[in-house]
Amino acid sequence: MAGRAPVRGTKLCRNYSAVAKLPPTEFQPKKYAGPLWENTEKIKSEHIPPSVFNFYKKPLLLHQGHKQWLFDHTGRRYLDLLAGVVTVSVGHCHPKVVSAVKEQMDSLWHTTNIYRHPKLYEYVEKLADKFPGDLKVVYLVNSGSEANDLAVLLARLYTGNNEILSLQGSYHGYSSGLMGLTSMQSYRLPLLAPSGFHHVRNLIVTKNYGHFIFLTSFPPVALPAWCAQVPLPDPFRGAWGGCRDSPAQAPGACSCPGDCVATDNYIHQLKQLLEHSVPVRGVAALFAESIQGGGGTLQFTKGYLKKAQELVKNYGGLYIADEVQTGFGRTGDHFWGFEGHGVTPDIVTLAKGIGNGFPLAAVVTTRDVAAAHARAAYFNTFGGNPLASAAGKAVLEVIEEEKLQENCKVVGKYFIEKLKDLQARHSVIGDVRGKGLMLGVELVTPGSKEPLDNSKVLDILEATKDMGVLVGRGGKKSNTIRLKPPMCITKEDVDFSISVLDEAVRSVMQ
Repeated sequence: MAGRAPVRGTKLCRNYSAVAKLPPTEFQPKKYAGPLWENTEKIKSEHIPPSVFNFYKKPLLLHQGHKQWLFDHTGRRYLDLLAGVVTVSVGHCHPKVVSAVKEQMDSLWHTTNIYRHPKLYEYVEKLADKFPGDLKVVYLVNSGSEANDLAVLLARLYTGNNEILSLQGSYHGYSSGLMGLTSMQSYRLPLLAPSGFHHVRNLIVTKNYGHFIFLTSFPPVALPAWCAQVPLPDPFRGAWGGCRDSPAQAPGACSCPGDCVATDNYIHQLKQLLEHSVPVRGVAALFAESIQGGGGTLQFTKGYLKKAQELVKNYGGLYIADEVQTGFGRTGDHFWGFEGHGVTPDIVTLAKGIGNGFPLAAVVTTRDVAAAHARAAYFNTFGGNPLASAAGKAVLEVIEEEKLQENCKVVGKYFIEKLKDLQARHSVIGDVRGKGLMLGVELVTPGSKEPLDNSKVLDILEATKDMGVLVGRGGKKSNTIRLKPPMCITKEDVDFSISVLDEAVRSVMQ
């Protein structure tokens, strides 16, 4: 497939003749045999919740994947730069992972962790070996939300404190128990606040092709009294700017050789919150992503997490690292994102890439923290079942054997340099950021830091899709293009992606 198809069904109907050809592959997809595209529209309207919105104006019907490629019902091939929302780590349908799960299915499909089975023990030992210090106790669960919920419980049990801090712009899950930690307005539901909850005014939200439109005032959002959000140390939009650990810096950023000089100002804000907004007894934990994913690939000023951990520790709290998106070598320099900050957490949560799409997640902590959980029985029906353990073990082996962390570092550096070149050509690109193969491109109104109008963002995403590249979007105003591909992509794939993004931005903004 050449990747030169015109955009159909939008005002951008044109032939993208300037776009490079889709990189070749010998893989041939199976013939699609599922329901007609039109039938899926009917089924969605009748049986799928309206909150599950269409990502594109002309939705894709995907039926097969191979490595970094996805195929729709017509057989057309797409370069996947979102990886199932940062979930497909080693590539779609990687043969080693597929083989490991099939082999396990032939011997033992399911048993719970009240019994011992070999794959569970082989896997947790291999996973624990990847962690520094005393982080050696592994809970296996089923999703990132479940892992984060368990981490909150462990921190509160261990410290005897109740309050959990999270950073503005964070996404830690969508469950009712985690909505207080998730500090993104677009994911916060307008619920009436029961007693014992803070009243925070919010706005009712409607969606149009994934565009959150804020319409009018609505009853308060339920913000649990044990949640507090910390001001964001954002080098691009933060009050003091700053520099970050990335080959690309925000416009006008400083270039500090060590910790950023702006970090102390953001830490002062954290200290003020601790002194005025939490009980005297202290806090249970600071919950933070190493790089914010849903928040728009947002990085903190250098040195922030280390100083924040030290400050929170003085208030009796733990540091919980959310590695759901940044783990397993994706950032390139390190296997875990927190290592890039020079810190060792007390609890780490894992999901998404851990199973390459298989429902698997984990919480890793110390023996001391885990001991506090032994006051009551604990049981998880599916966590660490034989199939999940087989998939997780195979993913770790593929990352090692195919040197995918190194690929993230090399190809990621190449990608971000090409994105910086793209930024120099298009004033609509306000910021390029990230590390390894976790990258973000923030779109702004040219000449300002105002988020680009969402209709134009959606048009750009539609155009990239119609030229054969699938990307995501995130950030407070959903104006950041998220680039988090399978970790096996190549420089040739990057060149094609840059060609597509260049043409998409030019076509929409000219």
